[in-house]
Amino acid sequence: MRNLILATILTFGGAMSAMADDIIKVNTSKSVQEAMDALEAAVGNAGATVFARVDHAAGAEKVGMSIPANQVLIFGNPALGTPAMQIDPRAGLFLPLKVQAYEDANGQVWLAYEDPKETMDEFDEVEKSPVIEKMRGALAKLTSVAAE
Repeated sequence: MRNLILATILTFGGAMSAMADDIIKVNTSKSVQEAMDALEAAVGNAGATVFARVDHAAGAEKVGMSIPANQVLIFGNPALGTPAMQIDPRAGLFLPLKVQAYEDANGQVWLAYEDPKETMDEFDEVEKSPVIEKMRGALAKLTSVAAE
């Protein structure tokens, strides 16, 4: 029984660690609002479309709860997403792209996103395609610009 518990802990612990490695974080000295405004502007300047901006802290407030500032921007560019979905339509489950800006317990603001290579790893042909590197480059550039 003890071995089963230990194996379970090691399995889930490894999975949790792997999931954390899939998230790329960029720190910024801006507030969440400022970082999101900058990201939204950078996305627009890059010719992509913003589909939604979700304010999780405002949502929490509506139900009488509170969390530190936390927003998600959902955006995309058909020039990047369409080729992935042409290879495998299920790639659309992970598109459009998302970036989160949040304040941690120490007051540090982060921009975070999931690495598209990891997100699409279930779809071998998509993961191997050049479009994934283009998505990775776009996310890195956009978050870097927003963080400055």
